[in-house]
Amino acid sequence: MEIMDLEKIRETIETDFAAKNAAREKALVHSRKTIQLSGNAIRSIHRGEIDKAKDLIAQASKQLSEANGVLKNFAGIYHAGFMQNAEKEYVEAESTLALVTGKPFPEPDSLGVGYAQYLNGIGEAIGELRRHILDLIRHAQLEQADRLLDLADDIFYLMASFDYPDAITYSLRRTQDVARSIMEKTRGDLTTAIRQKSLKESIVSLQKKLES
Repeated sequence: MEIMDLEKIRETIETDFAAKNAAREKALVHSRKTIQLSGNAIRSIHRGEIDKAKDLIAQASKQLSEANGVLKNFAGIYHAGFMQNAEKEYVEAESTLALVTGKPFPEPDSLGVGYAQYLNGIGEAIGELRRHILDLIRHAQLEQADRLLDLADDIFYLMASFDYPDAITYSLRRTQDVARSIMEKTRGDLTTAIRQKSLKESIVSLQKKLES
């Protein structure tokens, strides 16, 4: 084999690797921005800054779309892992916003994300929902807290209905286990708050009877 033949092979491979590396670097930037914007959006939701959260989520959606566009012809890089994390974080932000504001719950196809990422994202939203429920308990909004806990139950049972290997679900079982633990703690906190409210109302009622 002549040296020139080897050089041609090298150039072909070099061109391919260079294109893949460039796409990876660009997608990484967009995916990191997606994760950052999604995290900031969730913080804004907890602060009651809903309009700001919506704007941040819209920016995250744009960044995710840019990343997907870059990797359109590089499926191997898309499945490397970092894109799945970005999609999961974006889903978590969208789901948290929907749960807290009462807007329609997002569907995976409308968000343009993979199904495994979607399930993991809504599962992690349960953790954010716990924080919101605790805020509601502190403000004595127990009926609203109870309603949101029921929604968390629905989300959990949706996740639990899929029994497939981790290679397909991206470790959904671990997300389910964490969500189950969070829900048990939240249910205990809410039950305690309801009982305390009931006891307080009973004491007030008894005092009124004794004073009459």
